Amino acid sequence: QVQPVESGGGSVQAGGSLRLSCSASGHRFSTYTMGWFRQAPGKEREFVAAISWRGQGTNLSDSVKGRFTMSRDNAKNTAYLQMNSLKLEDTAVYYCASCPRDYRLCTGEAQYHYWGQGTQVTVSS
Repeated sequence: QVQPVESGGGSVQAGGSLRLSCSASGHRFSTYTMGWFRQAPGKEREFVAAISWRGQGTNLSDSVKGRFTMSRDNAKNTAYLQMNSLKLEDTAVYYCASCPRDYRLCTGEAQYHYWGQGTQVTVSS
């Protein structure tokens, strides 16, 4: 079992940066793909990024590609989402979750087993 806890959310002006962290308890963290999703008000939760269990591969949605990067530190049981050039439309609650499959297959909510409570990111003009 890998139970994620997100942190690092907050308010930032458009064009700014934030780094989200996902700390996960459980001795099997390094064997799971980790992913980030987000949910904006009135919208469905959407896939943002996923990273392979060793960190050598990442998959990002088209809406964040070139602006966001995902990394992980298995020694710290932590995954990160670095968000640069933030836009108003990035405003959402961001969730971290764990997926037991290859990261290239972990793009839908159904593939993820354990979810964090979410952290709010608000981008203002």
